[in-house]
Amino acid sequence: MHDDPVQMIAEFTIEPFVEGDPGPHVLAAIQVAESAGLTVEVGPFGTAVSGDPETILSTVEGILRAAVANGANRVSLQLNAT
Repeated sequence: MHDDPVQMIAEFTIEPFVEGDPGPHVLAAIQVAESAGLTVEVGPFGTAVSGDPETILSTVEGILRAAVANGANRVSLQLNAT
């Protein structure tokens, strides 16, 4: 057992995907994550948000809803505890 605080990373790819043009479906999802105080890293094929597990888990629904409401037709999501 360790005393280090647990962090969680949610990685998601929001489609339609256009390299270099994230579109409103991606930008809306990022805005939700940033508003929750999560660290956001945008990569060439997806976006990762990191923070404490409670914040990640309580924010994922908002991220997904924002993406779909703004035109996403598919969202792939992976959660990792570190």
